[in-house]
Order: sequence, then C-alpha cells, then structure tokens
Amino acid sequence: MIGVGRGPKQLLNVVDRPLGKGKNEVSLSAFAFLFSELVQYSQTRVDNIAELERRLEDAGIGVGLRILELLCHREKANRRETRLLGILSFVHSTVWRCLFGKVADSLEKGTEHEDEYMISERELLVNRFISVPKDMGAFNCGSFVAGIVKGILDGAGFPARVSAHFVSVEGQARPRTTILIKFAEEVLQREARLG
Repeated sequence: MIGVGRGPKQLLNVVDRPLGKGKNEVSLSAFAFLFSELVQYSQTRVDNIAELERRLEDAGIGVGLRILELLCHREKANRRETRLLGILSFVHSTVWRCLFGKVADSLEKGTEHEDEYMISERELLVNRFISVPKDMGAFNCGSFVAGIVKGILDGAGFPARVSAHFVSVEGQARPRTTILIKFAEEVLQREARLG
C-alpha cells in the first residue's frame, strides 16, 4: 500500500485524493476570442443593429440561467432569493464577481419610475475589446450581459425587461454601460404583499 506508516504526510493514491474546486477563471484572451466570434457569427445573420443586439441578448439568457443554477448551488446551498432587493444585490455582487472578478460599480434605483433599477459599469468587459465600425453607430455589446441578467432574473421568478445603454460621463473617453432593469408589474405586487 502506498503511504502506509509514513506519519502525518501520508501519500495518497490518486483515486483517494480529494477533488479541488479548480480555478474559476477563464483566460481573458480566450474569452475575447470566443466573444468576438459570437458577435461576428451573429452579425452575418442579421440585417440591422437592433436584431444583432437581440441575438446577443438571447445568447446571454441561456448563460444567465446556467449561472443562476451554478451560483445557487455553490453560494446559497440551493436557496433562491424571494425579495426584490435580495436578487438585485445577488446580481450586483455575487454574479458580477463570478463573471467579471469584481462587484459592479453601482446599483441604483430609477428616479422616474418605481419599477426601474440600474447596474452601472465604468468599463464593461464585453465592450473593452470590441471596436464598432462607424456604420453600426451605437451598437452595444453590453446587450449580451443584459441577456445574462435577464436570464438570471427570469429564472429566479422576477420577470423583467433588461437592456444595455451607453451613458456619457464627463472627463472619460469611453461612455459607461448601464444595464437598465424594468420589472414586470407582478413582481412589484408580490413585493408589496411581502411587505
């Protein structure tokens, strides 16, 4: 037998060793390459920018559903959020840290409408390596992240319309990306009932 009688530093058989969690990181260059391929693939199958953003959002929805399942299993012992602020905090911190390695820059409630919330990011990873041609105007790859957020919210029982927008900031060359979340009326009614 391997490791018998060797004291505290016993050698274990490969089969007996515990499985590590492994690295949860993906190479940035690999991600940039795959994401640019996704954008190019989608671009060849659409006629305008709105359709391209919708395709990217649809791709993100599937990712969001899977991220929700993974993080609920890992972080929350298979429990899900039932309150509006709880799920927004989960997306703003836990999900963002899992996807981008840091918490989002800000989470704000809309001032004009009760059902609107915004997650803002100074330099969103998916927009960092994309150069948009002049003929595509205000194309925003953040629609992929908006799709991820929509998938998470829909999967958790908080249906919402989610979209990505550029917001100009004084003194910065690149605009910041804001993910606008507009919850369905049923979510607000449920939140009011829960107190």
